[in-house]
Amino acid sequence: MTTRPSAIGYLRHDISGTRQAWDEAQIRSLAARLGYELRKTVVFGPHTDRPEHRLLVMVNRLAIDAVVVPSTAHFQSNSVPSELVRRADIVTVSPESTFARIGSGRISGLGQR
Repeated sequence: MTTRPSAIGYLRHDISGTRQAWDEAQIRSLAARLGYELRKTVVFGPHTDRPEHRLLVMVNRLAIDAVVVPSTAHFQSNSVPSELVRRADIVTVSPESTFARIGSGRISGLGQR
């Protein structure tokens, strides 16, 4: 029996706004289509202290393979944090892209699916 790679969803409710339920559904759908076991979706807001650090701690503690986000707009500075992409693949729903882990033997950077 093979184990599916694990993923968590991530979004900021202040970025999603009224589309939050839709963004969560899109995260679930893409994770399933790509073969990930979605363990949970983490939702932070504008007042969450160090959200990307908290996300990184969660990725490390849960040994997550990928983080699925609606878009890079959900990260500070509208870009994927380098510390995070060193630990897990980052998959964006729109546009559908993968930022592959650095140091994993895979090519890093933006890859269209």
